[in-house]
Amino acid sequence: MPTGAQEDPHQREGNSMSELTRYRLWYARGAELRYVSHLDMMLVWERTFRRARLPLAFSQGFNPRPRFHLASALPLGFTSLCEVADVWLIETLPPDEVQERLQRAAPPGLTLQQVEIVPLHLPALQTMVLAAEYHIEFREDAPSDVADRIAGLLEQREIIRVRREKTYDLRPLIETLTLTTSSEGDKPILLMRLSAKESATARPEEVLLALGIDPTTTRMERTRLIFQEPIPAP
Repeated sequence: MPTGAQEDPHQREGNSMSELTRYRLWYARGAELRYVSHLDMMLVWERTFRRARLPLAFSQGFNPRPRFHLASALPLGFTSLCEVADVWLIETLPPDEVQERLQRAAPPGLTLQQVEIVPLHLPALQTMVLAAEYHIEFREDAPSDVADRIAGLLEQREIIRVRREKTYDLRPLIETLTLTTSSEGDKPILLMRLSAKESATARPEEVLLALGIDPTTTRMERTRLIFQEPIPAP
């Protein structure tokens, strides 16, 4: 580094594990971020940390990236109440301070719910996710026979779908699928619990299509992530 030049703490890389602190973030994504893709969301987070002047740890290599891992990518068009991410900083700061600084720097629609320090040796969040729960509202009137469609779908032994030119069986990935009503009692709501493992993931829109429902006629929100080991919720 040239004499007199100052090192940018956001660009430091190659830190030893003893220099790092791992934080777990719980947060919600509102309607303002509904159409932000997974990759763009990573950029949103990186810019938020920069604005908050929090010292991110970066990976090694020719293209260093922030050490920031999402538990599960949120599909485009969804909102969420239950996102979880781990981030590594090169300084140890109080979690309350990290949360406050991030919230001040966050864009509309990104709400920090809780921040905690967790042990460095814990498994990667992505490997711990088992399932996800979703709340599906209809923008317009739901099909009058939606309850019968659900019953018929759950009675099937297999539901063959095609994703990325490969066939797979959707049925074992549907853990629960129920019909309820809104708090006002006037709108039907679909509740789904779907497998979200790295090797076996179901998407709510695939379930809707199997029910003969156009996903664009609904609003979809992720309400819970289920992990192999209990992870305290905010």
